[in-house]
Amino acid sequence: MNTDPHHLFAEVSLDIARGAYHAGVQKLGHATEGYAESYTYHVLLGKALKGVGRYREAREAFMTCCRLAPQNEVARQELLDVHFLMLDEPADRLASELEQLSIALQGFTAPVAPETSDPTPVAEQRQPFSDEESIPIPTESLAALFAAQGAVKKAIRVYTELIGINPAHAASYKQRIKDLLDKL
Repeated sequence: MNTDPHHLFAEVSLDIARGAYHAGVQKLGHATEGYAESYTYHVLLGKALKGVGRYREAREAFMTCCRLAPQNEVARQELLDVHFLMLDEPADRLASELEQLSIALQGFTAPVAPETSDPTPVAEQRQPFSDEESIPIPTESLAALFAAQGAVKKAIRVYTELIGINPAHAASYKQRIKDLLDKL
């Protein structure tokens, strides 16, 4: 960091001319000691703060300039500019953002969707297999499911159909049927 005020002010002035306001604020922020009564320091700080949109702090810097050099028109003009920028600035950034969002959402309409809270009519609901209905694809897992649910007659019916489909496992199916009949 350069401690010579002439070099520091030249660097910050160059940063401001290039539009690198953040760099100017950072350099001046590190060098606050010893510049409390420096007109040049406060003018450059005010311009850098104005560039980054920190208008209240910029106003304070320019007011210090006007106090240090009351006849200087540069600080007075900058103070007026910052004052008018503050008038244009919304008082509360959050409120301003919410206002912009509400304006953007005014034209929004929710897509029309049919009501889904009505229960499905019984005629449209999927009904379980009746005990007498034939099952198109009998499987061991379906028979086990029926047995676990307590639908013993349906499980016996599926095991009976499985004996005809897969005679190699007939003994196992017969044992399961016997176990189910014992539960009845």
